[in-house]
Amino acid sequence: MSFVISPTHMNDLFQIFLLLTVGFLAGVINTLAGGGSIFTLPVLIFLGLPPNIANGTNRIAIVVQSMSGALGYKSKGVSTFPFNIYLGISASIGAILGAQIAIDLDGLLFNKILAIVMVVIGLLILIKSKNLNLKLPERLTGKYLIYSIIIFFFIGIYGGFINAGVGIVIMLFLNRVNHLSLIKTNATKVVIVFIYSTIALVLFAVNDSVNWKLGILMAIGTSFGAWWASRWSVKKGDRVIRIAMLFTIVIMAFKLWFFE
Repeated sequence: MSFVISPTHMNDLFQIFLLLTVGFLAGVINTLAGGGSIFTLPVLIFLGLPPNIANGTNRIAIVVQSMSGALGYKSKGVSTFPFNIYLGISASIGAILGAQIAIDLDGLLFNKILAIVMVVIGLLILIKSKNLNLKLPERLTGKYLIYSIIIFFFIGIYGGFINAGVGIVIMLFLNRVNHLSLIKTNATKVVIVFIYSTIALVLFAVNDSVNWKLGILMAIGTSFGAWWASRWSVKKGDRVIRIAMLFTIVIMAFKLWFFE
C-alpha cells in the first residue's frame, strides 16, 4: 500500500507551517518590541485573502498573543493595574471607529496605506532604538493619566484600523511620558492591545471580514511566541528588549529595501 501526498495536501501543509512559523515570530516580536503585524498581514494577503479580510483575520492572532503575553507577565508579577485598564477602555472606543473605517475601505487603497505605514514604522523603530531605559519616577495618575487616556483614544483608532506597528507607538509613549520601565511598558502594552483588539475583532467578525481557519492557525503560533517572550524577557531583563528592537530594525530595513 503506497501513500501519495497530493498537491492540495502539500499546499495545506505549507499553509500550516507558514502560519505557525510566522505567527510564532510575530508573537515574539510583538511582545518584546512591536511591528509583528508588518509580517503577518502580508503573509495573509499572500495566501489569497482580500486586504480587509486579511486585516480582520490578523486580529485573531493579535488577541490571542496579547492575552498570552499579558498572562505571562502577570505570572511574573508585572502589572500596572488599573492604569492599563483605563487606557484599554479609551483605546477600545477609538478602535470601534478605526475598525469600521478599515471594513469600508477599498482593498487597493488599503494596500497603498499599508506600504506607507511600513515606511513610517521603520522610522519609528529607528527612533525607538535609542536608549529607552529611563530611571525616573512613574507618572500614572493625575494629569498624566488624563493625557494618556486622551492619547490612547487616538492610538485606538489606528489600532482598530490597521494595528501594524502600534506597539512601537505605545511603547514610546508609555516610556517617555509615563516613565514606565521597558518591562512594565511591555506588560501594559499587551493588556491594552488585548482589550481594544477584542472589540475590533468582534466588529470585523460581525461584518464577515474574518477567516477563522487561517486566523486560528496563526494565533496558535503567536500565543506560543508571546508566552515564551514575555516570561523570557522578564527573566533576562530590559537588555533583551533592546536586542529585540535592534533585531526588528534589521528585519524591517531588509523588508523595506528588498520587498514592496
